[in-house]
Amino acid sequence: MFERFLSKEFQRRLGFSKAAPGIMQEYLSTPLPVKNSSCREVDIVALDLETTGLDPKRDSILSYGLVHMQRMSILLETSQHELIAIPEEIPEETAVIHGITDDVSAEGRPLEEVLPELLSQLAGKVMLAHYAKIEQNFIDVACRNLYGAPFVIRTIDTLVLARRLFEVRNHTIQTGNLRLFNLRPQYNLPQYRAHNALSDAVATAELFLAMAAEMFPKQENCNLERFLTDL
Repeated sequence: MFERFLSKEFQRRLGFSKAAPGIMQEYLSTPLPVKNSSCREVDIVALDLETTGLDPKRDSILSYGLVHMQRMSILLETSQHELIAIPEEIPEETAVIHGITDDVSAEGRPLEEVLPELLSQLAGKVMLAHYAKIEQNFIDVACRNLYGAPFVIRTIDTLVLARRLFEVRNHTIQTGNLRLFNLRPQYNLPQYRAHNALSDAVATAELFLAMAAEMFPKQENCNLERFLTDL
């Protein structure tokens, strides 16, 4: 209950002490990036999940897309997209949004097989996401259900960064202003297909680099702690 008030590093160590040997203990054994590191010295993983809804206790992860970033550059060759098979029917209203139907989902693998691979990609990295609460909470619930331990990671949320920039500019935030694909045109970034996990992950990575360039034109001043939006 009170874990969220503890430092991320303390949360990691506490989770490690409670985790059973295996996947989660291996994940939690990896130290988190040091907060005062230069952004060019840390590995970042841009991640996006598509889900059946917004409640991680009731809804399921349908797919994830990710791409790695090093030295403040996107490594497109690391991009990955994974479908996840779920036992329940996918609600029609959500299938219309992300295009993942029951037949499409059936081509994927169960979360029990996919999650260890995802955790290995995230261990010791910074997670970058747009509205990172979704990724954080869904993976955390999955880890607790499958392994009995929390998902702990340093986080950069481009939605939170966008809100900060609006406030600095004294701009009023209108409904929809902070959506990923409404923010990208402000930085002359191309529009991609929305609600595909991989294209959303790449779009988030590009948006972050544009925001970072605006906030810290001199990259030597780009300190990780200034971007962290840990939940």
